[in-house]
Order: sequence, then C-alpha cells, then structure tokens
Amino acid sequence: MATKPKTEQSGAHGVRVIKKYPNRRLYDTDTSSYITLAEVKALVMDNEPFVVRDAKSNEDLTRSILLQIILEEESAGAPIFTEQVLANIIRFYGHSMQGFMGSYLEKNIQIFMDLQQKMTEKAGGPISPEAWQQFMNLQSPMMQGMIGTYLEQSRSAFAQMQEQMQKNSEQMLAALGLKR
Repeated sequence: MATKPKTEQSGAHGVRVIKKYPNRRLYDTDTSSYITLAEVKALVMDNEPFVVRDAKSNEDLTRSILLQIILEEESAGAPIFTEQVLANIIRFYGHSMQGFMGSYLEKNIQIFMDLQQKMTEKAGGPISPEAWQQFMNLQSPMMQGMIGTYLEQSRSAFAQMQEQMQKNSEQMLAALGLKR
C-alpha cells in the first residue's frame, strides 16, 4: 500500500485516524471512506501507523480492534495460540506478574521479528510459508546459529525481568522498613 500524503484529518505525527461509529462501521479519515476489518489488518501488515477512535467520545479503541483482528485470525482455522497458551495468558491478568509478562512477551516477539527480518534479508527477499517451513527443517548451521541467538536473547530478556522483579521487591521491602 502506497503511503499517501496526510490530510488535515490525520492525527499528530502522520498517524492515520480511523473513526468507529455506533453502527460498528469504521471510517478512514485519510481516504474519506468506510473500511473493513480486513483493510485495517492490511494497514497493520503494511506497518502503517493508525489509531481507531470512537466517533462520539474520541476514546482510543485501537487495542480492541487489534484484538478483534486476532480473534478473527485465530478463528479462521490456523491459530497461533493453543488453548493452553490462552489459558495461561488469562491467568496472568490480575496477577502480580501481569506487567512483567506483557513486557516479556513484547520483547520476545520483537526478538523473533528481528530474527525473521535477518532471515528474509539473507534470503534476498520475501519467503513463502512453504519455504519458511523447509528452511526451518534444514537444521543448517546458519539456522542453528540464528535460533541460538534468539534463545540467548530470550534468556537475557527473562533475566532482565527477574532482575527488575528483585529490585522492585527490595524497594517494596525497604519502603515497609523490612530489609532482606
């Protein structure tokens, strides 16, 4: 999708504004037209910055729209998350580890995205899902090195999370007058 010049309707810093109306329709202020959830997904896939706002209250609805896209994708027959993973994610809501888990997942997904980008660059362009599968099954030294790097970065992210939790615990104990 080509980047278009931003209109006066666009938000700060060229972020595309999509308004959600009570009838559940999405209105793209850049194109002055209604768009579908599939078109919002295309914006995500194209790394197009956007925000979805309630047309009346101006409340930010971006997260709920992204979750709706994930739900549709998960229901389409090739889910990423198993029931066990979803149950475990739910268990973290309201748990003292909730904030850390979100950060940990975000870092790991970014590490994985960086790995995927490096693999795409080494391949010289986009790779089909079938080629990815073959590539992943090869167990080549390059693949083993990249996976090793990914695992090390994941371990490092987890270690950073543990360190932050320890610092927070020590600060909390110190604030209560208790020392470790």
